[in-house]
Amino acid sequence: MSNSYGHIHHTWVQTLNPANPDLRLQQVQEKELKFYYFAYGSCMCPVDLKRSLGEKTHPYVIGPATLKGYRLGFYRYSPTRNCGVLDVVKDPKGSVKGVLYLLPWRLSEHLDKREDVPQGGYCHEFVEVHTQGQVYKNVRTYVVVNKLLEEAAPNDWYFNVVLRGAITCGLPEEYCWNLFNHMYQLQQQYQQHRMHWLSH
Repeated sequence: MSNSYGHIHHTWVQTLNPANPDLRLQQVQEKELKFYYFAYGSCMCPVDLKRSLGEKTHPYVIGPATLKGYRLGFYRYSPTRNCGVLDVVKDPKGSVKGVLYLLPWRLSEHLDKREDVPQGGYCHEFVEVHTQGQVYKNVRTYVVVNKLLEEAAPNDWYFNVVLRGAITCGLPEEYCWNLFNHMYQLQQQYQQHRMHWLSH
């Protein structure tokens, strides 16, 4: 009797969460409030997101997703990153690829801080995203409040984090190349302007 019970108990734990035998923690996680979040910039990289949120975010990834009716642009200069950073702007013909997360609500405030919401850098926008043949509504993403008139170039660090996130999370190869080219061209333009100013 005890052997049979032990076996069933073990299987149940393994099925729920093989990496975590603590049932109480598992039950708390299941009851916790969560929210959908669409990341299109540096937050696509779970390693970089962990830096701000303080825990691994791989378990919260649903998968690559598409936001229709928007396009990417570097319409914010970030003082903390010291370069241009990504934004999404409405464009009926556009679409943006990114990563859909289902995050615990307790991480909401940390995410807002990362996106500079208290200082008026970004604000919440609730959107509809498509992934794996499904539509998710009321998904949180972040848009720049005071947009630049022209795009600002990313630095090498931001460039690499965004690209690593896109590749790691399985965005289409063509999209990754387009993203690479967009960032590279902005950097080239910045270098040309800089050389022009230095020579005058």
